[in-house]
Amino acid sequence: MKNLFLSLIAAGMLMTACNSNKTGSTTADNSTTANAANAPVMKFEKETHDFGKIKTGDKVTYDFKFTNTGKTPLIITDAVATCGCTKPEWPKTPVKPGESGAIHVTFDSAAKMGLQDKQITITANTNPAQNRVHLIGEVTTK
Repeated sequence: MKNLFLSLIAAGMLMTACNSNKTGSTTADNSTTANAANAPVMKFEKETHDFGKIKTGDKVTYDFKFTNTGKTPLIITDAVATCGCTKPEWPKTPVKPGESGAIHVTFDSAAKMGLQDKQITITANTNPAQNRVHLIGEVTTK
């Protein structure tokens, strides 16, 4: 009888704990939705740039210009490329709503040949947290 009573108390506590988690997750979802509505937005002029044909060993650069069309300051925390031959640089200070900035990308074609598509992934306080741009072109022999 004592074991049955303890089992019922344990089951009741479990059900109460499960119900309070559901309530907590709903609140978390609502606050996430509210934050997403106010999140910064990176609006790029162009998401792909074709640098055309270049010779092996040449370096090309391009600025992926963007505007923060969101309601809060945009903070870029990282930008990485699919290859070590491509180096992105980004603004280290917040970009206010309505202001513009650029992701400066340098591609070094040393030891590269043929068609190239380098993806740059930008991580920021946007929703979703990552944006992608592409640098494409063709590397030919000298």
